Amino acid sequence: MKLLLVEDEPALLEEMEHYMSENGFRCEKASTYAAAEDKVGAYAYDVLVLDITLPGGNGLQLLEKLKALHPETGVVIVSAKNSLDDKLTGFHLGADDYLTKPFHMEELNARVNALIRRKDFRGSSVLSFAGLQIDTQAKEVMVQDAKLPLTKKEYELLVYFVINKNRLLSQQSIAEHLWGDNYDMADNYNFVYMHIKNLRRKLVSALGHDYITTVYGMGYKWTNTP
Repeated sequence: MKLLLVEDEPALLEEMEHYMSENGFRCEKASTYAAAEDKVGAYAYDVLVLDITLPGGNGLQLLEKLKALHPETGVVIVSAKNSLDDKLTGFHLGADDYLTKPFHMEELNARVNALIRRKDFRGSSVLSFAGLQIDTQAKEVMVQDAKLPLTKKEYELLVYFVINKNRLLSQQSIAEHLWGDNYDMADNYNFVYMHIKNLRRKLVSALGHDYITTVYGMGYKWTNTP
């Protein structure tokens, strides 16, 4: 899962990036309104962790722009302001949660995970599909009580496909999700092809069916039927 951390306090921003990365998230960061606005305009994120007070602008204005571009993105506001007006405005604009500073990193991690479960996994930490059991907390995949050995990238790719089933995913969006905002430094998307090829081989071996459809010239799609 890919997070954008927007925070103007350098020490807190670094601490959030370190802790959330250690807990399996791909983290991008911005410390000013302009930098965050650029990232929101150029890339997609699963969750935005957003400070309200930013150099150059107000986080609530950024939230409004984000929801116009990417209404599906989850938002956790983190702020030293414990103002009821700010909370109500944030929720009215589409925020999902509000955390008052100072806070423990464990609580931020728990709230982001709870938001993702509600948003993408229908409240459960286990995704089930066609004999697959994907435990998103243990980050393990089981096929009929047997563990399916996947690399970290293959696991992240599988989850991305399953939560976006029947949706066409371009190579660009897959690369952005798995490698972060710097994916465009690569010369080509051969690395995406190789990871999909390896995941496909393991799934076909375990399930006997290929649920990943190649749409030539456009991308890939996970479908309910092989």
